[in-house]
Amino acid sequence: MSAIHLPKHGPFSLLVLGGARSGKSAYGEGLVAASAARHVYLATAEAHDGEMAVRIAHHRSRRGERWRTIEEPLAIADILRNEVGGGDAVLVDCLTLWLSNLMGAEWNVQTATDDLLDAISVCKAGIVFISNEVGWGIVPDNEMARRFRDEAGRMHQRIAGQADGVVAVMAGLPLVLKAPLAQS
Repeated sequence: MSAIHLPKHGPFSLLVLGGARSGKSAYGEGLVAASAARHVYLATAEAHDGEMAVRIAHHRSRRGERWRTIEEPLAIADILRNEVGGGDAVLVDCLTLWLSNLMGAEWNVQTATDDLLDAISVCKAGIVFISNEVGWGIVPDNEMARRFRDEAGRMHQRIAGQADGVVAVMAGLPLVLKAPLAQS
């Protein structure tokens, strides 16, 4: 399924980017599920409407009961520092929802990203981040949407720069962009 194999022990970080319905979450879940580590799902989504509740339920049913789920829309750096350890592989799904939550709560995105990067550097668990690549589409017609697109692009660049690996997923197919991890 993957062009990357995650280490069975010790910390690692992988950023998985893709468009809507690209298969990025299923790809990340497959990587974590194939690891020998305990599986932790760090969910950033909140069900503010019925459609989002259906999406969340779909993700839960796809994972099954082998996963420990932690729901945290904002303080994901704290979870990575304090609630996971060396025997865990964590799927953070997803960074763009986290960004939307930060902006909605009027948190400073730069400061929150700095905090996340610091947490990644000290986290003992393996981490797979899922995020939507929103910069390939049309230029949004309003200031808030343009700010979101720009903040997402900056966040992705910073996380990709620190991550051990980066994969883009399109049509369910992974394209390895950065791979210091062992490959098949």
